[in-house]
Order: sequence, then C-alpha cells, then structure tokens
Amino acid sequence: MSALTYTKGLPTPPEELNSLGFTQFEMFLTSYATIYRLAVYQTVNHLLKGVAFNKSQWNRHLQQTYRINKHHAGGVIADAVGQVSSAKECRQNHIKQLQGKLKSTLEWIRKAEKKLNLARKFYRKKSWQHSKSGCRFPIASSLQYRKTNWQYLRFQIHQKKRKACLIERKINHLKLKPIRVKVPHSQCFVVGCKAEKWGNQVCQWDGVTLKFRVPACLEDRFGEYVTTKLGSYDRKINRLPSIGAKSWHFYLKNGKWNAAVQFTPTQPSRVSRHSSEGCIGIDMNPGDIGWAYVDKDGNLKAKGQIPLQMGLPHGQQDAQKVDACLQLVAKPNTFKCPIVCENLDFSRKKEQLREYSSKYARMLSGWAYARFYQLLESILSNRGIYLLKINPAYTSLIGKVKYARLYGLASDEAAGLAIARRGMKLKELIPSSITAYLDVKSPKHVWSLWYQLNKLLKSCNRWKNRHSFYSVSNWGLEVKEMVDPACGRSQTKRKRTSS
Repeated sequence: MSALTYTKGLPTPPEELNSLGFTQFEMFLTSYATIYRLAVYQTVNHLLKGVAFNKSQWNRHLQQTYRINKHHAGGVIADAVGQVSSAKECRQNHIKQLQGKLKSTLEWIRKAEKKLNLARKFYRKKSWQHSKSGCRFPIASSLQYRKTNWQYLRFQIHQKKRKACLIERKINHLKLKPIRVKVPHSQCFVVGCKAEKWGNQVCQWDGVTLKFRVPACLEDRFGEYVTTKLGSYDRKINRLPSIGAKSWHFYLKNGKWNAAVQFTPTQPSRVSRHSSEGCIGIDMNPGDIGWAYVDKDGNLKAKGQIPLQMGLPHGQQDAQKVDACLQLVAKPNTFKCPIVCENLDFSRKKEQLREYSSKYARMLSGWAYARFYQLLESILSNRGIYLLKINPAYTSLIGKVKYARLYGLASDEAAGLAIARRGMKLKELIPSSITAYLDVKSPKHVWSLWYQLNKLLKSCNRWKNRHSFYSVSNWGLEVKEMVDPACGRSQTKRKRTSS
C-alpha cells in the first residue's frame, strides 16, 4: 500500500514564544537545518561521483563529521538518495520527451516532402489538365501574402528541419551533461522505524506533544530534547495509525515552519462490492464527465453527466476537479459498486503538439487528465471504494455503435457504459448483421472486428459527426453499402489472354 502524508503548520503557543517571537522548537529547526543541508550536500556529491556507495560506512562518516547520531544520519542519506534518484529520473524523462518530439518532427517532414514530391510529379505530366484523379496538393497562390502554398510548405519544412537539428543537439548535450541536484535550504528529514514505540526513534509524537532528540552538535544550546505542542492532524477521514513507522519532514515555507508526517495508512472498511455485482463506468472529456451504472446482468440502470469548465486558473481547476470527484463518489455509496475508468497516457500526444492545430494543442495542454484521476483515486481510497483501470481500446466506438441509439445516450455516457461492462469482464461482440461483410477469420479476437469497423467508418465522410450515429437503424445495411463496391472490385478475376 502506498504511503500517505499529512501536513500542518507548526503551532506557536504563546507560552513557548521567546523575546524574538519564535518558539524554542523553531529556533532549533533553524539551527539544525544548516547542519542538515551541509550533510545532504556532501552525500549528494558522493552519490553523483558514481563510486560504490556503502550506506553503513557513510552513516558512520556523517556521525563523526557533523556530530549527529545514527538516526539523524539515516534521514540525511534517505533524503540525498531520493533527490539524486529523482534528478536521474527527470533527466531520463526529459531525454525521452525530446526523442518523442524529434520523432514526431521527422515524421512530419517526411510526409510533407512526400506530398510535395507527388505534387511535382503530377505537374510534370504533359496532360495533367485532363487527369481524372487530380493532384493531392494542387498549387495555389495567395493574393494577400503573394506566395504559393508550395512556397509556404517549403518554408515550413525548412523551419521543421531547423527545429529537428536543435532537438537533436539538446539530446546529445543532455546525455553528456553531468546531473546537478539543488539541495533546498531550511528543511530536515527523519526516517521512521516501526520497531519504535511512537514509530520514530528521533522524533516522537504521542498525538499532542512532539519530542525531538537534539544531535550532539547542538546539545550545549538546546539540551538533550526539544518539545512543542503539535496537536493532532484533523481530518474527516483520518487514516493515521497509532502504531507503525512515521517519517517526519520539517520545512520552512513562506516564513512558517511546517510539520509533515508520512505513514502507511490503515485500510478503510470496504464499501464497494465485487465488480461482477455491477460497476460505474466513467468517460472523461474536456467539457464533461459521463458516467453510467451497469447492474450484475450488464444492463444500464442509471446515467448522467458532470459538466467541466475549461480555461480556469490552476486553483479553480483543482477545486472543480475535487467537486466532480465528490459527486462521483456519491454514486458508488448509493449503488455499492466500484468505479471503472480508462488507463490512458497522453504523453505521446503531448510530444506532438507542434504538429497539431493551435486549438487542439491548447485543449490537450489544459486537459489535466492525470491530475483528475490522481484526486479521484485518493478520495476513493479514503472511502473504501475500488478504482479499476481497463484497456481503453474502442470503448467510444462500441458505445456509439451499440448503445447510443439503443438507450438514447450521449457519446460519453455510451462510452461509460462500455467501460463499465469491460470492467465486469463482459465481451462486446460486434452486431451480427455486420460480421458477414467484414473479412475476418473466426479465430481472431473480437477487437479485430472493431478495428476493421473503426477503419471503415473513418474512411467514410458520413460518420465524422457523433450525432450521425443516432440515425442508424441497421448497421448491416450501412456497412454493406460501404463494403460491397470494394468487394466487387476485389472479386473480379483477371481474364487470361490466349496465346
């Protein structure tokens, strides 16, 4: 189970304030943070050298150098290792993102050059005016800019090549550049231990009073221990256990010391039943969230939409997402079932934003999909409700083809219905009237049929609009009308010439 962290500002009781307006605990943290940072700084430099790291020997070295005990040094090492690991992971992700951008740029250049070459080949023909197929990229001139579309495309290709060269240089530079880690000021970290009575040997908290063991280097100023009245972490659903390891992180933010405790949360009482008893499927779109409740037989019992407003500031967007999550949480409490969502990854699409239109790029950048499901998973886990993630393949197509007209659903509600059924391990067979017209072998998976239908619908201009799916009464006739001409051409046999 993943760890949770509760954070609160360090209280300043009037009886603990000194003449400077600070408590004894704050004065200690300010003094200890300087020593702590030097120890972390030295540990980070040692880790970045690439030599073999012996944790026990380095712990002894920190104790002797900075006059701190073993558990203080353990917090220093854990903090340094985490910062170095994070820096290396960020460097790898940065290189991976740049490689994706480079691949997308080179692919755009290849397609643009191919389009331009085909157009040139077409106009080289002597009788191109009488061609029946026409040119894929016909030449045209703009009276406003006094340029042809060919000139504009060549200029775009030139700029894209410059961009690709710049990205390639960045990748080569990042692969050779040494990793640097910025060690923050005014913080300290203490690792917990589950064998201790209060979950930590250095920092002990009984629910009201916090008692911190002072390192030897500061004992002459602050004594053996410093204490303060921390109080409790008030939560509507408090999952902080009385036993178990508790790691403490003290940091200064906006001139105020904060105390954060990290722990393994207690397991809440289970609310949702097994997924075979029914599920709620949700489909998130930039403008709204569609949901549908499916009973144990796979039939639709309830549906709805939660509107979302785009273009809000970061704080208002988070508040809107939390409100939407709380509305969704009320549904499983009513139906006693888990929530099913799609496991999507938009990192590849976000690498290709420069190749999309500005409107699409703006929409995709402002669509905090991962943030929404992070909040939803956190809220559901506090309430004992499971969140299942499934493969998103063809869920929107299945909803539009099978359920949109049948139940009179919006496209996101129909997709939510398909998602809920997939979470219940129910198969989505293609309508039997279509299978006769799709060239698929029977041993293949049913998704191969949906793949062919999806490819067929994309090639037809009639199905570009989602509302057009409501007008279909028989998909067999529609598919037959699209497939038959192609089948007729493919079944015609070539005549043999007599010798």
